Amino acid sequence: MTTRLNKTDFPCLSAAWSRHEAELLRWLSARAPDAAEDILQETFLRALRQEKRFCDVANPRAWLFETARRLIIDRFRLARETLPLPEDLAAPEPQETEPVDGLAACLPRVLAELPEADRAILAACDLDGLTQAAFAAREGLTLPAAKARLRRARARLKARLSAACRVTLDETGRVCGFTPRG
Repeated sequence: MTTRLNKTDFPCLSAAWSRHEAELLRWLSARAPDAAEDILQETFLRALRQEKRFCDVANPRAWLFETARRLIIDRFRLARETLPLPEDLAAPEPQETEPVDGLAACLPRVLAELPEADRAILAACDLDGLTQAAFAAREGLTLPAAKARLRRARARLKARLSAACRVTLDETGRVCGFTPRG
């Protein structure tokens, strides 16, 4: 299949297609023999849809081959055989959440009980993702001062969480349970 293009339409596309069509068809025939002609035609159509933008492509041969390669992948992906799931397949067991994840329910109340300076630095650095350096610059602090302030705020938060939510730790220091206050 040879696609003819009016040389006055897009001379760069016409020249690239004339130069690479036969090579592209051979390459496609080796990889997708049943669909080589269809993929070649779709590659040409995609190049044609680029119109004048195709003339800006630095390496037209590479563009044509990459487009064809992606079309092959799409074709194989769509043709992949799927099997229906059996009706008696059991639903997956619900995953148990880590005890530390449940502490998120205690966090807003405990944060509200902390001093404003602690809440501000914890919210900025730990919840909003602001870097310690950016927080220091915003608040007019030195970086070591911001780091020390954050470390102390985290320690006070941990102590308040432990007391307010009755946190129990395992031998490695990880949260293994808690009882939120009423």
